[in-house]
Amino acid sequence: MGVSNKNAQDNIQSKGNKKDLKKPLQVLHLSKKDTQKKSQEVQNEQPNLQEEIKKENIVIKPQIFKDESVTEIEDRNESTKSSDSYQQDLNRPLNFSEQNTDFQSERTVDEFDFDESAFLEALNANEPIGAAGETISGKVIAIESDGLYVDIGGKAPGYMPKNESGLGVITNFKEKFPIGLEIEVLVIKEQNADGMVTVSARALILRQSWEKVSSSAKNGELIDVLINGFNRGGLTCDVDGLRGFIPRSQLEDGQDHQSFVGKTLKVAFIEVNPESRKLVLSEKKASLVSKLTSLELGQLIEGEVLAVKPYGFFIDLGGASGLLHQSSLTKGSIRSLREIFREGEIIKALISEIDLEKGRIGLNTALLENSAGELIIDKQKVMQEATERALKTKALFDKKEQDK
Repeated sequence: MGVSNKNAQDNIQSKGNKKDLKKPLQVLHLSKKDTQKKSQEVQNEQPNLQEEIKKENIVIKPQIFKDESVTEIEDRNESTKSSDSYQQDLNRPLNFSEQNTDFQSERTVDEFDFDESAFLEALNANEPIGAAGETISGKVIAIESDGLYVDIGGKAPGYMPKNESGLGVITNFKEKFPIGLEIEVLVIKEQNADGMVTVSARALILRQSWEKVSSSAKNGELIDVLINGFNRGGLTCDVDGLRGFIPRSQLEDGQDHQSFVGKTLKVAFIEVNPESRKLVLSEKKASLVSKLTSLELGQLIEGEVLAVKPYGFFIDLGGASGLLHQSSLTKGSIRSLREIFREGEIIKALISEIDLEKGRIGLNTALLENSAGELIIDKQKVMQEATERALKTKALFDKKEQDK
């Protein structure tokens, strides 16, 4: 039995139709010539359109009505611009050469109602009281366990710690500083944020002690001290609250120096230095100063030449030594010091200087000469007539002593 091909043909046709449906849409392509023609036409039409737009703008010219809020904003912008320009003018430096305007006269001090006396009074009222190192008098106003308060006339009282109230340990603190007691203190620390200064009675006592000791040393005074201790180098003592030291080399007998503890010695000052708190004393110098105090300017003394130095001679005066400087030797010119005096020679000389502080004696033989260089030519004659010649020079030394 044969099969009909009709259905087969239909199937083929239906498949063909399906293929036609699946084909993509074709894009319309314009030729290059057509595109150029259209762009040329558009360019030709564009000027015409711009002319028509301009004509329409000229003809229409619509009237613009501003809202009140818009006007207010514009006014604010204008004022802001003017203020900015004014600020720029202020920031720009003045150039006086470009300005031709005349300046107004400056205002005087009186126009400000300035009162100089009131200004000075205000300064004095606010001036801090109590600079470091200043001595102030005050009155005790309050006492605490660790210190006391002193009214010093400032906006706040001065505070004195207990350990600054005096030398050594104070047991009866409240009895020694009753309320209302007037005392003199030294400012050791300037005012704090509350305006209070720290004061000390101890520091003032020590300062006064150093001043007293310095004056005594300058005048060559001798003092008696009580030995309160010793060490390998020497002895210690107390001098008006200051710690003094006597080296073993400055003792008349330093072999058994610890045996001096508890005894009193007469000493002189060798070094006084408040800054380093150094106070050095000497028993030997005290013996020398005791001899110096018995001497006078212009006095004729006799001694032995101990040493010849390039600058002069050292003369032994019986426990003290004097310096005969080459400038005080003769009025004439000399080639060598040894052509005048030699070591061990006994000579006579005038005392021309007495320095108690340094323990030094200055001598002079030139004043014994009747003519320049006489000591070189006839030394024996000068020495023999020294006593008589010394009397002639006494008036000179008396005048020197009066001029001091």
